[in-house]
Amino acid sequence: MITKYPGYLSERKVMKHHLYLLFGLTLTFLFTGCRRSEKVAERPLPAVTAEHPIQQKVTEYLDMTGTVGPSKSVQLVARVSGFLKKIDFTDGSYVEAGQLLFLIEPDQYEQQVALNQANLLQCQAEYDRQLELIKQQATSTSTVEKWLSSRDQAKAQLELAKINLGYTHVTAPFAGRIGARQVDEGNLVGAQGATTLATLEQLIPIYVNFSLNERDALHLHKEMLKLGMEIKGGVGRTPVFAALQNEDSFPHEGVLDFVDNEISASTGTIALRGIFKNTDKSLFPGLFARVRIPVGEPQNMLVIPNAAISNDQQGDFVLVLDAGDVVARRSIERGPLTPNGCAIRKGLTAQDRVIVNGLLNARPGEKVAPTAAR
Repeated sequence: MITKYPGYLSERKVMKHHLYLLFGLTLTFLFTGCRRSEKVAERPLPAVTAEHPIQQKVTEYLDMTGTVGPSKSVQLVARVSGFLKKIDFTDGSYVEAGQLLFLIEPDQYEQQVALNQANLLQCQAEYDRQLELIKQQATSTSTVEKWLSSRDQAKAQLELAKINLGYTHVTAPFAGRIGARQVDEGNLVGAQGATTLATLEQLIPIYVNFSLNERDALHLHKEMLKLGMEIKGGVGRTPVFAALQNEDSFPHEGVLDFVDNEISASTGTIALRGIFKNTDKSLFPGLFARVRIPVGEPQNMLVIPNAAISNDQQGDFVLVLDAGDVVARRSIERGPLTPNGCAIRKGLTAQDRVIVNGLLNARPGEKVAPTAAR
């Protein structure tokens, strides 16, 4: 007969109790896990805003970057020697055509004019006397001719003296903005050749110089051929718009003024220039400017907000929704910018729903909850 330990029954009860407890915890875990799965499944769909592209008349533009330059520029120099007696302008000011800018000591040149005037009078008087004597056969023809030559030389010397006297007054050849003076009053100028005094630049009108790459040049050439002209035929006719770095629109309007005769082999670009009236002097040399040239006639194009367009290694794209509100990636080709957004050349139709807000919530292949923008 096998003897059982006194605690045998109590140990079996403890083991059963532990098994029941473990079974209960397992059921609780499974039940909780199911409830969590149900909560994950019930998570709301990502919210996005979608809209159809709008259709409008859009003009194609070529956008470039250029620099503003003066339509005329001249270095004012001292063409005669002497001490600089007067400076009659403020550095950086706007001067008018013919305005006196510098005065070089004129005294010696005034005396040269007076001296040559006296010499001319003497030569003229002697020539006149010789003409009377030749009538009386009291002088020779060679003597008359000698005094005629002396008279003409004296006249030329007088004109040269007057020209040199005029060089002592340095005036503005045209209206424009003058730079800082390079020489102060009291300095000797012109003694060792022409001395640069200042630089004057014309601002009305003014140029904007820019370059067109080969691809865009061919595109512009093709469009202008449709209008019955070449690029050079657009000089004086094709509008050119410019904007400074702090301007959103293109408020400055000019015309194409120059097209180079060849495409540079080193840069692959062709040089062009626009001329602008610039009556308000808002454009001045040295500024960078954005340049825009219209290409062809206005055409119907689809326009979407700029914020809807993304870019990756494959190029520009937008996110669109299919009939089941599932997100899809759509490659596009950008067109010109408009006040309402960016025009699209390829990749979209008027029926497409384009995601314009909530792009971070949208993933291609996933369903979303869209709301209409308008």
